[in-house]
Amino acid sequence: MIEVTQTIALDEGEIEIVAIRASGPGGQNVNKVSSAVQLRFPALASPSLPDGVKARLPAIAGSRMTKDGTIVITAQVYRDQERNRADAIARLVDLIRRAAYRPPPRRPTRPTLASKRRRVEAKTRRSGIKSLRGKPDAE
Repeated sequence: MIEVTQTIALDEGEIEIVAIRASGPGGQNVNKVSSAVQLRFPALASPSLPDGVKARLPAIAGSRMTKDGTIVITAQVYRDQERNRADAIARLVDLIRRAAYRPPPRRPTRPTLASKRRRVEAKTRRSGIKSLRGKPDAE
């Protein structure tokens, strides 16, 4: 079990990790070794995640989530597979931890009387400035 928060833990059997070849520079070794890691986690179908987290996850995951609700994370920062695997899992946990945070509900407020008066006075002042820009009267 991978602990995300005190109430959320992911089953390691749900996560699919595949070794792939890393792109970029690396000399002759880059063509022979599969050191990059691609992690796939079916988030929307996972029984480990509460409904609220599943609802917030697509907005936070963005392009890392496919249309069917699978999160795909590719890790190729390090030159060895184990560190890339740990990095991919850490990034998944961070993503789910951010989705687990529920923002407080917004309480609508009304403007104060003083702020309404300041707004009207500023509009009056501005309209006075603009009226002076016109052509002078024929008088």
